[in-house]
Amino acid sequence: MKFTEMKYRRPDTAAIEMEYRDMAQRFPLCASPEEQLEMLDRHEKLMGDVNTMGTLAYIRSSINTTDSFYREEQDFFDGWGPQLQEYVQQFLDQVLASPFRAELEKTTGELFFRDLEIAKKTFSPEIIPLMQEENRLATEYEQLLASADIAIQGEQCNLSEIIRHQTSSDRKIRQEAWEKTDAFFTEKGQRMDEIYDALVKCRTKQAKALGYENFVQLGYDRLGRNCYSPADVAAFRDQVAKDLVPVIAQLKEKQRQRLGVSRLCFWDEDTLLPHGNPAPVGGEEELVEAAGKMYREMSMQTGEFFDFMRENELFDLLSKKGKAGGGYCTYIPNYKSPFIFSNFNGTVDDVQVLTHEAGHAFAAYRARNLRYLENMTPTMESAETHSMSMELFSRPWDEGFFGEKAEEFRSYQLENCLDFIPYGTMVDEFQTKVYENPEWSPMQRKELWANLEKKYRPWLTFEGLPYFEAGGYYQWKHHIYSSPMYYIDYCLAQVTALEFWELSEKDWQGAFARYLDFVNSAGEKTFRGLVHGAGLKLPFESGCVKEVAEKVLEYLEKHPL
Repeated sequence: MKFTEMKYRRPDTAAIEMEYRDMAQRFPLCASPEEQLEMLDRHEKLMGDVNTMGTLAYIRSSINTTDSFYREEQDFFDGWGPQLQEYVQQFLDQVLASPFRAELEKTTGELFFRDLEIAKKTFSPEIIPLMQEENRLATEYEQLLASADIAIQGEQCNLSEIIRHQTSSDRKIRQEAWEKTDAFFTEKGQRMDEIYDALVKCRTKQAKALGYENFVQLGYDRLGRNCYSPADVAAFRDQVAKDLVPVIAQLKEKQRQRLGVSRLCFWDEDTLLPHGNPAPVGGEEELVEAAGKMYREMSMQTGEFFDFMRENELFDLLSKKGKAGGGYCTYIPNYKSPFIFSNFNGTVDDVQVLTHEAGHAFAAYRARNLRYLENMTPTMESAETHSMSMELFSRPWDEGFFGEKAEEFRSYQLENCLDFIPYGTMVDEFQTKVYENPEWSPMQRKELWANLEKKYRPWLTFEGLPYFEAGGYYQWKHHIYSSPMYYIDYCLAQVTALEFWELSEKDWQGAFARYLDFVNSAGEKTFRGLVHGAGLKLPFESGCVKEVAEKVLEYLEKHPL
């Protein structure tokens, strides 16, 4: 069914809550594992119905943040979601207590129960009002970002559209774009400070109420991380600071020389070439057509997937007024349909976002017939490996997106992959320290960010951007507000994706076969299990980051920008 034909109806909250109360009472009375599996199937149907309506409301409210109907529906789910969780958890508590667990695991898989045990720790009815407040604050922040309307070079831009000017080949235009972006955050900064301060305190209260020392481990548990700890991530951050930051500093010096500037200012950071970054050769229609050709040639599985996406119009790609920023892929359970949301702006990001989100969508499509929604999606670093690897597996088809600039893009892409990791790691260290010190003031948080910039991106100066120079740039990254502790996932996934890329340079078909196995395992294995199953190193392992960086440098030396 085409996305526009998918019907939305607000769930009948009373009926669903009553159904879960009844299931929680009846589940322990079941006389056999088969009866309990039937009830688990009923749970999956209920969750599928709720998630379908919630996802439709979310997509349509993000396509048009000014749509009063879907904005109200999003507010409804922000409030009702935590209330429903109480009833769902009462049922799942009975599932966890089942005397038939060993028999049930033969159908659900062992990880199904392990993940339920982690999720159980993250909820208690007493935190429902706090969860509702957290949802409300995060939605307000996203709407604040979407309200940007910045005048530049004769046009009005939102925060997605202005990227085209922020990466212009004309340095004066880049500077103007970032100065006006800085001014927008200066204007909204006080409210952004207030929202984040309230979020930190709200999440800390939830953690304390649930028996956690602070929000850090609760954040890990809410993300379902089931095979590594904050200590593992700290070891990864140490590798990045020690082994990768000096490498990026060398690449940035070469970038400074290419651009012909005396020092690298923040508005130069994302422009790797003096004539501008490689741009796609067409707009939305041409890029989707090129992607269709690529996916049909890539494999039977990817071809089938992308044809399904196009036939059912499961995209909203162009940036427009009132649209939420960024890009994402989500899944609509009852229609077994992924959906890709993006903000095409005529830059290299259009291709990178299209292939990235298509990686997520492909994984969701491959998992669409699994019996349990809980098994469809792995933890987020594995899901981001799906997407970031797809970006790199697309390289043989780059001519279709970039024409004669394809080879230039390939070098740009790899340098950009490495360059991202210190920034993403900085976001994680920032969040970790903020939640370890929830009493900090907004100014102390900004001081932390400014100091982390010196640690992870010492080659940059923010001079001329007073708000960002003082540490306010963290407010640009919506994950920090809306998806706490979720960002290191991208860094771990980037390292793993580069390992897949290294294999593909030697044997593309063999590497892609390993990738397909990784994807087809869906959420039925841990990140460790998926990575080791693909014959790769875990990013936490000593020396992994250094080895990946060396391979990229070898390529860039042979194919310099």
